[in-house]
Amino acid sequence: MVEDLMRYDRLVDDALRGVVARVLRRVIEEGLPGDHHFYLSFRTDHPGVSLSDELRARYPEELTIVLQHQFWDLEVDDETIGVTLSFGGRRQRIVLPLAAVTAFADPSVKFGLQFNDGGGGGEATEDAAEGPESAEAATTDAGADAARDKTAATDKTDDVGAEVVTLDAFRKK
Repeated sequence: MVEDLMRYDRLVDDALRGVVARVLRRVIEEGLPGDHHFYLSFRTDHPGVSLSDELRARYPEELTIVLQHQFWDLEVDDETIGVTLSFGGRRQRIVLPLAAVTAFADPSVKFGLQFNDGGGGGEATEDAAEGPESAEAATTDAGADAARDKTAATDKTDDVGAEVVTLDAFRKK
């Protein structure tokens, strides 16, 4: 097998992460159109990820957030995404490098991208539209209702705030 010295896998990953950034910039400018909403999975242990100690303890490796009804202060630049979400009834700021993103899905149109952990090579597949490979997703207050309707099981973590839901309903069987 010939060694890929160009690292096309990383070039494609970087380009597709640019698609994620472009979509989120559009949301900043125009809002979420129609039924579009996003699952965004990222490595919490990736360098440069900023989140509360509480969230880091609960999700030491990966966290999936839902951007749907309740999110604030979304900011995107060429290298980072920042957003404020409600967890347990408290607003918390999350900032992450685009390189920390492991999956992006818009279940309203069955679109998804899957990346290798840590920003190294990867691929985008139609299978990723079935949802991130993570078994759990943290959702915001209002986003939890939509996620609950589309998932097979829900594990309620708080009476108020974020919920953790399985994404089995989005996986191919």
